[in-house]
Amino acid sequence: MTLTLAFLAALLVSLGLKLWLAARQIRHVNAHRSAVPPAFAEHVPLADHQKAADYTAARARFGRVGAIVDTALIVAFTLAGGIDALAALAAGWFASPLAQGVALIALVGLVSGLVGLPLAWLRTFGLEARFGFNRTTPAMFVADALKGAAVSAAIGLPLTALVLWLMGAAGDAWWLWAWLAWSGTSLALVVIYPALIAPLFNTFTPLDDPELAARIDALMARTGFRAKGLFVMDGSRRSSHGNAYFTGFGAARRIVFFDTLLTQLTPAEVEAVLAHELGHFKRHHIVKRMLFTFGTSLGCLALLGQLVDAPWFYQGLGVGTPSHAAALLLFFMALPAFTFPLTPLASRMSRHHEYEADGFAARETRAADLVSALIKLYRDNAATLTPDPLHSAFYDSHPPAALRIAHLQQGSPR
Repeated sequence: MTLTLAFLAALLVSLGLKLWLAARQIRHVNAHRSAVPPAFAEHVPLADHQKAADYTAARARFGRVGAIVDTALIVAFTLAGGIDALAALAAGWFASPLAQGVALIALVGLVSGLVGLPLAWLRTFGLEARFGFNRTTPAMFVADALKGAAVSAAIGLPLTALVLWLMGAAGDAWWLWAWLAWSGTSLALVVIYPALIAPLFNTFTPLDDPELAARIDALMARTGFRAKGLFVMDGSRRSSHGNAYFTGFGAARRIVFFDTLLTQLTPAEVEAVLAHELGHFKRHHIVKRMLFTFGTSLGCLALLGQLVDAPWFYQGLGVGTPSHAAALLLFFMALPAFTFPLTPLASRMSRHHEYEADGFAARETRAADLVSALIKLYRDNAATLTPDPLHSAFYDSHPPAALRIAHLQQGSPR
């Protein structure tokens, strides 16, 4: 009973906090909708600023619906008996406890996906289309959903079976072996994603711009970065949002530009944006994030190792028939409700990394080029220039635009 009350309290506090933060964001951007911040007045037209405010408010309203649906779904799976019902269904299909466990987790994933599908449809063809960003067709949306489900099943089901087997066969230290299996799979995905998974969803072609390629080659030479190739992704097939990133590991690393980004920015600005991305690599942010993720996952699995045989753990979260699969589901459904108030800590670390990457880019390229690129990206992606500070502290992995650009202008050496 104590766990039940604590779980309900955590769910309500987390949901209430999300709704309150969304309301703050809406009020804040609307209160600053009528005027462009002075630092951006020369570069961002009022109409674009107002579009960003309206888009941000609409996203916040949509996010409230998603938060309510997610919370209701968790209650349905746990305290309302959904996991027990699906476990009984899986038991009718398979005699093996291992197969039953895999089927239970797959069923929960299927139900979650089906519940989320209408929201994804409304976000794509409602919210994104209303503001002129969506280019996805209904056929493409369905194809992406099916391919995503197939990839998730191909990777997730064998890993799930392995973890469940370890929980039954590896003794009290199962959680350590399960962590090693999960970590190994995660590292393998980093290697195979660029060549095997990403091409299932997008087309990647070698960069065919001699001036830009020469700039990038020079940038990589002076920063000591090696990549397998420079590629352009057809991001415009689905959205007009622009981005750039590098992916892969070791010899499989590649640099990817959205085709939309290349039409938005000048070659010097693209170079500056890429220098920022390389800054994450040179300042070891990717390794740090991976170590943080692996460390927290190890702690979580160790905690689950202490709970997996405790009857009160299952009873308190609404499951009458304990099983290893149910333990995994309950733990990772309940954990976010208790940890959401700690979100600003992770966001703060991410924003610190962004400042460091900006500083690296300002040293290796012109800070003015990165500033102008960021302003264009904020404008073209309808990113608000006036987010609510508390909402930003929870949700934004990047510093607010005004602070980020002021940091570049005040502290950059070039």
